[in-house]
Amino acid sequence: MSDKRQDYISWDEYFMGVAALSAMRSKDPNTQVGACIVSQDNKILSMGYNGFPRGCSDDEFPWCREGEPLENKYFYSTHSELNAILNYRGASLEGAKMYVTLFPCNECAKAIIQAGIKTIVYDCDKYADTPSVIASKRMLKSAGVTFYRYERTDREVTISL
Repeated sequence: MSDKRQDYISWDEYFMGVAALSAMRSKDPNTQVGACIVSQDNKILSMGYNGFPRGCSDDEFPWCREGEPLENKYFYSTHSELNAILNYRGASLEGAKMYVTLFPCNECAKAIIQAGIKTIVYDCDKYADTPSVIASKRMLKSAGVTFYRYERTDREVTISL
């Protein structure tokens, strides 16, 4: 009989936890999103969070959601999913799985499809009724990318840093 622990976290808990921890790196005052890409054999390939591109100062570009297009964040910020894809330095993401804290928008869906990612596990889908997410789901389904909502376990995890 084995004496191994029985209360260890599942793969889904682990990778969604990594995505959630990545989201905590975002400096966006309103929305923090994290993504974690894993291989078919459960190895972390890349991570990302929403923010500005390298070299674009977090202090000089706008974080607000309102106002003129050049005075709000939307033209400047990069979503976590795209950052995770761009951060990957390996050969291919073909067949990989992406864990993301917020369902991907249509632009990220395009990048996910083109990168060859085949599965998305998402936590929140608060924009499900928006044209962006409706288009995203339409493209993902058409391209054969499966997606499912992360099933929360309500497990409390405490990390002292």
